[in-house]
Amino acid sequence: MQQLAKEPEVIESSGHAPSRGVRPLNERARRIERRVTLITVLIPYVGLAGGILLFWNRGVNLLDLAVFAVMYAVTVLGIGMGFHRLIAHRSYQAVPFLKTTLIVMGSMAAQGPVIFWTAIHRRHHSYSDREGDPHSPHLYGSGVGAVLRGLWHSHMGWLFNHELTDWGTYVRDLLQDRKIFKLNRLYFVWIGLGLVLPAAAEGAITRSWLGVGRGFLWGGLIRVLIVHHSTWSINSICHVFGSRPYQLKDRSTNNAILAIPTFGESWHNNHHAFPSSAVHGLEWWQVDITGSTIRLLEKVGLVSAVKIAKKKQQAEFQEKPA
Repeated sequence: MQQLAKEPEVIESSGHAPSRGVRPLNERARRIERRVTLITVLIPYVGLAGGILLFWNRGVNLLDLAVFAVMYAVTVLGIGMGFHRLIAHRSYQAVPFLKTTLIVMGSMAAQGPVIFWTAIHRRHHSYSDREGDPHSPHLYGSGVGAVLRGLWHSHMGWLFNHELTDWGTYVRDLLQDRKIFKLNRLYFVWIGLGLVLPAAAEGAITRSWLGVGRGFLWGGLIRVLIVHHSTWSINSICHVFGSRPYQLKDRSTNNAILAIPTFGESWHNNHHAFPSSAVHGLEWWQVDITGSTIRLLEKVGLVSAVKIAKKKQQAEFQEKPA
């Protein structure tokens, strides 16, 4: 396991304006992005409505829940272990097959292609809770109305603020990786795969078209919806509600309630203190399913160069003023 640097890993602003690497989209690109965003965000709600109707008429069975749980785990790990800890922060290295698999798994979450997702996330760390942060809840002033507006913006409103985060500024390393670039271009194929797999699995097990439909709803659309809000809650809830053991310049928090559904991503204050750490649950009692999975895969040789914040580093960091 590698030792972390003591300071947070962010892209230095070097005196540039907070909007460095960001520019508005032209009208044609704005229309296209608006349509893609609306489809990605709203169609899962159609699945939820279908699930409610199906539940009302036929109930939900164990196979529905099992298909949902498997696909939920696959895509949450794809986002947290793949997009976030492996690609965005390079907190460990993975063998090529695992790296490819994790990118496909993360893409099936329908939260944007891997290069787009990484560019947004690195920009977030560059300007966390300051002007230039794409999804901070703290840019609207004080008062109840401002807090609510900020929570809406950070949770999903920012998705409709159509601007271009420059890839050359934030993800130049990924643009030079041919495999990642190819996987990025196949993003919509991976979304389709994430819908087809659960439908095919439940259809094959039940040997019925009803099973195909139920798998498509529970393991596909409804799963996408829940995973969306699981991830988005890190941007909103984990910058407003929770504890702050590390007094940083941003307002990131640790939120124990979200630890299990987010597989450990909600130890967000820990993450902002040590962005390069592959493990976010730094205390023994902080459940971090993603971090535990990385440690397990390290033992069997599928990952290496795992970076974890040491106790001494944590203590030294806490002693520093924000």
